[in-house]
Amino acid sequence: MASLTTAAVPAPRFRKVLHGLDMMLFSVCAILIIDQLAASAAIGVQSIFWWLLTLVLFFIPYGLITAELGSTYPQEGGIYAWVRRAFGPRWAGRTAWLWWANVAFWMPSTYILFAGVAAELFAPDMTLWTKIIITFVLIWVTVGINIVTLDVGKWVPNIGAIFKVAVMLTIGIGGVVFALRHGVANEFSLATLRPNWGDSLAFLPVIVYNYLGFELMSGAGEEMENPARDVPRAIVSSGAIIAFLYVFATVGILLALPAHNIGLISGLTDTFRQLFGGGRAGDALVIVLGAMALYSFVANMVTWTIGANRSAAEAAGRGDLPAIFARLHPKFKTPAASAILGGVIGSLVLLVYGWLSASAEDLFWTTFAFSSVVFLLPYLLLFLSFLKLRRIDAALPRPYRVPGGYGVAVVLSIICMAFIAESIVFLIYKPGKFDLAYALAVGGGSILTVLVGELLVRGRRHLPSSES
Repeated sequence: MASLTTAAVPAPRFRKVLHGLDMMLFSVCAILIIDQLAASAAIGVQSIFWWLLTLVLFFIPYGLITAELGSTYPQEGGIYAWVRRAFGPRWAGRTAWLWWANVAFWMPSTYILFAGVAAELFAPDMTLWTKIIITFVLIWVTVGINIVTLDVGKWVPNIGAIFKVAVMLTIGIGGVVFALRHGVANEFSLATLRPNWGDSLAFLPVIVYNYLGFELMSGAGEEMENPARDVPRAIVSSGAIIAFLYVFATVGILLALPAHNIGLISGLTDTFRQLFGGGRAGDALVIVLGAMALYSFVANMVTWTIGANRSAAEAAGRGDLPAIFARLHPKFKTPAASAILGGVIGSLVLLVYGWLSASAEDLFWTTFAFSSVVFLLPYLLLFLSFLKLRRIDAALPRPYRVPGGYGVAVVLSIICMAFIAESIVFLIYKPGKFDLAYALAVGGGSILTVLVGELLVRGRRHLPSSES
């Protein structure tokens, strides 16, 4: 492997290769997550209520807040840079660690799902450990893509965004056509739309989780051509596309499949087969859609690892994480060490949880829940940073500002933080059927991750904020 060199401080300047369309597609690819669609649809018709409620009370306020932060503070590092300016280097180091670690933990769950969907399409008898081997290979393919330059690597999420839109539109349209021909698989009425406060709450964090990611493009803030102009535009355009497609595709699945038959892994391929299977042309379309979905899983991980690795490298370059995270590839000047470390951590998590799990579905949900708790924690700091920066940088020009005064900003931030806190609780505690072993695996793993981060952050020689 080529040798690595340590990034200088301040962090090196990058080539500006991200344009407005790139940023819009990047956000669509990051937030529009096909792999969690079946999990949200499994709630049943009431999921439409939760999608719309979360859209109005969380997704829109969160989008407005990140549009202001991303256009006002376009430094490389995104959420890390915002927390550093608001609360100083130590809290920024914690944020960068959790942000980076969650992506490393998330890779195994996404690629286990990849292997499960591939098995449903091509090899129904595939064993769990064969799926684990496929997952391991894909983790390291993702590491390799992260090491090449962003003007090359950006095409993976760009194509992934196009595929995601195509697949979700096809599911939605296919569901409507299926219902017109065969009737609906679930009853759509005010009674079924009414929320159920029982064990279906366990899936609500998936909906909140699926709406997150607007801040990710700001992890490559210094590689944007014009962030002050393009960040708000990208958030508005991608947000409209994302909200419509999530609801439309969920309706499509529920029109075709009874909610109790929607599996976490098999739900996607079952939907394809129900809508289009039968006959040569139908079976071929199922394969094409399945292949596009599989590609989108890889594109999704590439998108998130690009943002997380750059934030970790920026944090290390400023002394907030160990220096190894700042080591760049000598030719491509990408955060190669952060990418490689993420591959190592993801591989270890895969092996540990693979040994503990009885099935691919168990492995998928446990690793997803564990990584999601770690993932959600920094968002509490994001909203708090937004409020503090509004006060301490009141005179700073803002290309975009959340409408209303400071009181509106406080209300929106509190509502967003309430959604994040609720999601963390329900990822650890499954309403209706508390599982101590599961709670310990998810909660204990999350606590251990926080403690490891504390050890990494304490004792560092942080650069003062004035040098950032």
